[in-house]
Amino acid sequence: MPISPGYVARETVTNLWRNRLMAIAAVLTVAVSLSLVGTALLLRQAVNSELFNLNQNVDLQVFVQPKASIAEIAALRATISQTPQIRKFIYLDHEQSYRLACQISGPSVCSVLTPKTTPPVFRCTLTNPAAAASVASIFEHYPGVYRTIYPSQAARELTSVSNVLQIVLLVIALVLLVSALVLILNAIRMAIFSRRREVGVMRLVGATSWFIRLPFMVEGLVQGLIGAVVAAGIVLLGDLGIRTLIRHVGQFSSAVVPGHDLIVTEVFVVLMGAVIGAVGSAVAVRKFLDL
Repeated sequence: MPISPGYVARETVTNLWRNRLMAIAAVLTVAVSLSLVGTALLLRQAVNSELFNLNQNVDLQVFVQPKASIAEIAALRATISQTPQIRKFIYLDHEQSYRLACQISGPSVCSVLTPKTTPPVFRCTLTNPAAAASVASIFEHYPGVYRTIYPSQAARELTSVSNVLQIVLLVIALVLLVSALVLILNAIRMAIFSRRREVGVMRLVGATSWFIRLPFMVEGLVQGLIGAVVAAGIVLLGDLGIRTLIRHVGQFSSAVVPGHDLIVTEVFVVLMGAVIGAVGSAVAVRKFLDL
């Protein structure tokens, strides 16, 4: 018995409508779980972009106490200029440091700081960026020094926070994906149960196994795909929201995920939805459809 696309489409729509509450629950669960997966992937890409930007910036920054004396600043400048690991440096006074902080952090930080309370800073470029920690230790307790910062510190903190967030998101997503798989399986099981008499008649008139199975399998695939498309839309809206926020605040502009990475993530999310739907329906058909 030949299988026509029109027959498969009609039977799929009929099954979805008959078990619409279960189908909606499965679609929403797939959407939420894949949204978390997509968010975790975008977070990883944003962190990688920010880490790359950190590594391209100044190797070491030595912040001076806002109330440091001229003699302390002069002594610190002499020590920095005589440190062999420092290839070159620039000094930003209160006003220059304040303008830089406003440029990097935006109006929210500028409204709190003033030029007098903004610490001057020596921005140093090292001959070997890997030696930043050892060079920073030279100035940690130096008179007049407020704090030393180098990219690997920020990179470690950023990576640590990112890893925790990703693990939490992926664990929740995994639990929800399993739930979605079970919901799709149950939806197909209910569809099979509600049509058991029709399936028996089709077997008696000589319908092939694939003629009977295909509408049920397509039903699960459609549920997974619809949930995946909803998840892709949520991820896209989230990315647009973050871009808008960054544009207004002015911070972490380098953490914006490039367009091609966003497209790859969206495609992955849709494929994941298709796989979940196909696997759930295949298991249900194999287990509950007695042919």
